[in-house]
Amino acid sequence: MGLMKALIINTDAAVPVPIPVMFNPPEYQLQKTNQYAEIGIPGLGSSLLQFVRGSAQTLTMELFFDTTDLGLDVRAFTGLVLALTDVNSDTHAPPRLLFVWGSLVFPCVLESVSQRFEYFNSLGMPLRARLNVTLKGNDKLEDLLSSIPLLSADRAKRRVVASGDTLQSLAAQEYGDPRQWRAIAEANGIDSPLALTPGQGLIIPTLT
Repeated sequence: MGLMKALIINTDAAVPVPIPVMFNPPEYQLQKTNQYAEIGIPGLGSSLLQFVRGSAQTLTMELFFDTTDLGLDVRAFTGLVLALTDVNSDTHAPPRLLFVWGSLVFPCVLESVSQRFEYFNSLGMPLRARLNVTLKGNDKLEDLLSSIPLLSADRAKRRVVASGDTLQSLAAQEYGDPRQWRAIAEANGIDSPLALTPGQGLIIPTLT
């Protein structure tokens, strides 16, 4: 049994109607990146890396459309995908989407799409096209927050203070709760929550 056709669903529509791709892509690429800040410490031969934040996943693929046998303008089909970049008058943003193909269920928005027309009839009407699409992951805030562990790992960590760091921001990063800053302060003998300097080493204790 062949794999079912991939679907693009506009979840912001009053009645979401799946848009089936004409031909399943031969491959797709999922990319996830993290951002790190380089912290320069005087006297060290290299910078230290500190995790800043993760970025949304990106799904890229090429979609193929061919209406040669139908004799129809292929833009009638590619236009359905292109329209997903239009700004919604209610939300003032392009629609939120769901890309579904087999076991891949990807909440996203259409970040970019480029069209290349390859074959035309005698009147110049395009009959064949390829669309390169980039879908940006669009997870719900509550899903992102629920994925943050409320406790640190089962052993203490060490961190180097970067410019702009506070005990509250470190507690939010490590524990998912800025109110736990006192645990870091007590472990490092810090009396004032503002007494942090860039390059300072800190122990991040476990929460019990």
